[in-house]
Amino acid sequence: MSQLNDRAPLFELKNTNKEAVSLSDHIGKPVVLAFFPGVFTGVCDTEMCSLRDSMTVFNDLNTTVFGISVDSPWANGAFSKEYDLNFDLLSDYNRTVVREYDVTFNGLGGLEGYESSNRAVVIIDSEGMIKYRWVAENPGIEPAYDEIITTLKNL
Repeated sequence: MSQLNDRAPLFELKNTNKEAVSLSDHIGKPVVLAFFPGVFTGVCDTEMCSLRDSMTVFNDLNTTVFGISVDSPWANGAFSKEYDLNFDLLSDYNRTVVREYDVTFNGLGGLEGYESSNRAVVIIDSEGMIKYRWVAENPGIEPAYDEIITTLKNL
């Protein structure tokens, strides 16, 4: 289980083009991991579009943003295209990363036994350490976007 000030667990996941993306390739600058329960679900749409709309700020802060869900690369791709997202969505279809980061949510939408990601944000600094960790009490809650930006500015 990864906690604040722990070394971030490294991973490799597929993006919407089914290309491997490794976290280790992005250490050296800040990384925001935005875990979300599922594509085309109201709050997830709002969150990913809010991140999209803040990409100028993230770019100014030399920060990489990844959205991570347990959805397939194809579903993530359709979602990314629909909302013109300007950052990579990664598919944790094996649920390895959501478990390593302890952000698993069971029973999304009342589907007993369905394991997805909870809504969570993890910020990793340029040294690969977790410097911010927020996990929603329930997946219907959006993150504090201003708090994410402030944390990045203070790294």
